[in-house]
Amino acid sequence: MISVRVITVGLWQLRMSVVGTLAIIFGLSTLFFAAILLFVFQTVDLMILGVFVVGFNILQWLIAPYLIDAMYRVREVSKADKPGLHEIVERLSQKSGIKKPRVMVANIPIPNAFAYGSPVAGTRVAVTSELLNTLDEEEVEAVIGHELGHVKHRDVQIMMFVSILPAIFYFIYISMFYSSMYRSRDERGGGTVAIAFASLIMYFILTVFTLYLSRLREYFADRHSASIVDDGPRKLSEGLAKIVDYTYRMKHARRNVGSYSSFKALFISDPDRAEADSAAISQAIGYRSGQKLVEEVLRKQVTTADRLAELFSTHPNIVKRLRALRQLP
Repeated sequence: MISVRVITVGLWQLRMSVVGTLAIIFGLSTLFFAAILLFVFQTVDLMILGVFVVGFNILQWLIAPYLIDAMYRVREVSKADKPGLHEIVERLSQKSGIKKPRVMVANIPIPNAFAYGSPVAGTRVAVTSELLNTLDEEEVEAVIGHELGHVKHRDVQIMMFVSILPAIFYFIYISMFYSSMYRSRDERGGGTVAIAFASLIMYFILTVFTLYLSRLREYFADRHSASIVDDGPRKLSEGLAKIVDYTYRMKHARRNVGSYSSFKALFISDPDRAEADSAAISQAIGYRSGQKLVEEVLRKQVTTADRLAELFSTHPNIVKRLRALRQLP
């Protein structure tokens, strides 16, 4: 169970939190660039590779909102189109002490929400059309409060810069590994191999650490929602339980869920974990009350297998997450 001490960790930890899956994406992009340099230019220069990786990741951050809009069919909605949604975002933005972000709706068949943006695109908060159809208005309010927590704490910006660190160690590994191939007969070849694998170990450790910080980031965003929404812990708990339950039971959406998971770390709930998380509420299938769904989750025990699976997840285990919300005032 998440302790009150964990929930009350200082703000500096929140600002360090990042999305671990982006670190993996950065690592793969590094491998791609290394392959280009090796097979096209017959060299792997550490400095050149570093410039490529950092430059590519910064460019990706700047244009990511436009990619998200295209991938998730996101459109901005006016006050005339969604007056209730605008009212919620405006009111909770004022309570959060932040400028109201642009209000967006994503036309994808899973209930979810996410905050995103860049200096070029501005700050945006999006809900999916299925979320509006699935949750009650008070639960939508709590979900938006969570997303505004990410905006207030600048999670998108922080995750970008901190997530570069694992990528740096990954491209050092790639550079040293290929370099050792050319130095196999050189007495320094063994040292190069040692540096390569030490860098790979550091990459793995930092990736696990950023995944932990990503989960911690979700707890803090949950807490922010609870602090600005009346009866926030109950509303958000019920909303999260419904999101997990509905995502699992939407068979057609689940078959296509991979196409909606490219930026899953931004979501309030990981759609890829819907099946695993739904095991906690399997007996609640058929219930229509969000509170009954929550109570079913809270009766479950977190197993060792659950804890191990969580180590490699961007989002907290649903049981632990709802227990943490239950502890909030």
